[in-house]
Amino acid sequence: MAPAIAAEEGGRQRRAGSRQHCLAAAGEPLPADAEALVGAAGAARGFRAELGSILLLLVLYVLQGIPLGLAGSVPLILQSKSASYTDQAFFSFVFWPFSLKLLWAPLVDAVYLRGFGRRKSWLVPTQYVLGLFMIYMSTQVDALLGDGQGRGPDVRALTVTFFLFEFLAATQDIAVDGWALTMLSRENVGYASTCNSVGQTAGYFLGNVLFLALESASFCNKYLRLQPQPRGIVTLSDFLFFWGAVFLVTTTLVAFLKKENKELIPAKEETKGITDTYKLLFSIIRMPAVLTFCLLILTSKVGFSAADAVTGLKLVEEGVPKEHLALLAVPMVPLQIILPLVISKYTAGPQPLNTFYKAMPFRLLLGLEFAFLVWWAPKVKHEGGFPVYYYAVVVLSYALHQITLYSMYVAIMAFNAKVSDPLIGGTYMTLLNTVSNLGGNWPSTVALWLVDPLTVKECAGAQGHSCGTAAAAELCTEAGGSCVTTLDGYYVESVVCLILGFGWWFLLGPKFKKLQDEGQSSWKCKRSN
Repeated sequence: MAPAIAAEEGGRQRRAGSRQHCLAAAGEPLPADAEALVGAAGAARGFRAELGSILLLLVLYVLQGIPLGLAGSVPLILQSKSASYTDQAFFSFVFWPFSLKLLWAPLVDAVYLRGFGRRKSWLVPTQYVLGLFMIYMSTQVDALLGDGQGRGPDVRALTVTFFLFEFLAATQDIAVDGWALTMLSRENVGYASTCNSVGQTAGYFLGNVLFLALESASFCNKYLRLQPQPRGIVTLSDFLFFWGAVFLVTTTLVAFLKKENKELIPAKEETKGITDTYKLLFSIIRMPAVLTFCLLILTSKVGFSAADAVTGLKLVEEGVPKEHLALLAVPMVPLQIILPLVISKYTAGPQPLNTFYKAMPFRLLLGLEFAFLVWWAPKVKHEGGFPVYYYAVVVLSYALHQITLYSMYVAIMAFNAKVSDPLIGGTYMTLLNTVSNLGGNWPSTVALWLVDPLTVKECAGAQGHSCGTAAAAELCTEAGGSCVTTLDGYYVESVVCLILGFGWWFLLGPKFKKLQDEGQSSWKCKRSN
């Protein structure tokens, strides 16, 4: 559950951020007569005329989702190999690049080869590097994951590898988002957000849910094979090699067959320069209203960190198969499509943060319910696994969690769109979305890091020994004892997060809502021409 939840916090916000950036950067609203002309042109040209470009965007976003899905699957694999939570915390830095892409987005926008194309100058080399790196890693990843015979996973090497994957995918995202504005005509540019959402979701599904299912020997033996085998149908090595080849073939086709439509590049899309862009970002964040928003949103998700980051890993630790946990995300897909449409009716008004404030206590209480699911797991486990009713309760809990998560997420997106200065909407929106994403990243990393220090273990069966450190635990085992957990740090974190979350809700929540009462002048950036 944790990687799925993390993907929602990171992945879904990324997509929404990209979507808003694309729409904002497309330009200011047209006058009524101009809109009528565009509508007529749209009717004449229609969706079918640009079907090829729309399908290409969809494929590019699917490819972008593959590294995201693979990165989300690795924590579950590590947990099944008994990796420590400190290792999990270190690996969680892999999910940061999409939240930090604003740092190098101006460079991607400003530096390019005009003859080759503004977006292809970054898209083509980035995807070639991704493809070649995937093929190379397919020969190394099995060793990095450990052989299961005394050699454990090399978490540091895995983190560096997948951090690079995510960095390249985030760079590809910047290029594709920008290309979507000029690849499609003005009347069809709205399809870019659909391609973004559907493509990344499909790519994540392929790289996470499908991979974990096909990699699992128990799942394949039960549902896909007549004769049991000791391994799944595919390995991570096979998966990396296949998608590396797909990246190379697709990128070659794009490089030679797809031309950028320079006639559709709007004047506003041309950047003033890298230095000017960074100065603009700095001037935005110095505004009192924006600075207050950033400080509050960076601390608002501390209360959810244990539930979002640790719960799924704890379920795997308690014996829930990682592939079953990944498959639980499948029934959530229709809900994730419907929820933004329903919730947007309540966030479209002048006070979208009211929805955020109302949903927050319910999401905090669900953190306790998640802790109950972890505690309950060993109580209902039997030789054949877990009963159907346990999975039903997990799915229901996850569905309720999605409702609260999307209520808060859509509210923040609506507020960011409401307060962003329309003259610099793309930069402004991207900055606010970046800070919102970071507000979910850092608490998750800290929560994972603190699980082991907060856990208390005793050495049972060998007097005079303890289990306070890895070396002490090894001595306990050598003396014929075993380390028994007397206090699980996850439960400590769950209670502490609940207290901190409600503390934020009571003390800072009203101040957060009050930002809605600030006038538009408080959010407009004063710039020198």
